[in-house]
Amino acid sequence: MSKGLLISVSGPSGAGKDTVLAKVKEKNPGFGTSVSVTTRAPRENEVEGQDYFFRSKEEFMKMFKEGEILEYDEFVGNLYGTPTIPLQEMSEAGTDVLLDLTIAGSMALKENFEQSVTIFLLPPSFQELENRLRGRGSESEENVEARLQMARQEVSSAPGFDYVVVNDDVEEASAKIQAIITAEKCRYIRNTDIEKDM
Repeated sequence: MSKGLLISVSGPSGAGKDTVLAKVKEKNPGFGTSVSVTTRAPRENEVEGQDYFFRSKEEFMKMFKEGEILEYDEFVGNLYGTPTIPLQEMSEAGTDVLLDLTIAGSMALKENFEQSVTIFLLPPSFQELENRLRGRGSESEENVEARLQMARQEVSSAPGFDYVVVNDDVEEASAKIQAIITAEKCRYIRNTDIEKDM
């Protein structure tokens, strides 16, 4: 059995990752899901191993040092990371996993897993990105400007990814990601076992 692909999608805030990924998952209900590890306390109705893996800061950092967390970010004093063992287990079982990672997370995935596929999702233009961020109406002018500045820096990381997809239409962008996955499954290196059987 060939290993499942670990497909990571990264991009600046406002690129439309959540919408595009939801569409890809809708067409691929068999995809595995990565559950993050966090140091924050569980909220009411949150389930261990389903919503998050809840760990103390000491446990979290021990996992990171031992290579059990791929990468992590800090948000409002809490740590959030991607655990490596579930990724390995799903891939070994032949399950494809679709991940929404930071740029650093995608680069760490690429460095640690030969079965990784990294995709950078871009907005059609910076003007469109700005329109989307302002259209949310939920952020201050200062936050919008900070996100735009960060987006300019993040876009410079795009050449380090395997693929770039422009999200000017959700259906088209999700179809392109699906085409990438199909093409990756057809790569010779992922099918050498077939040759041995012939």
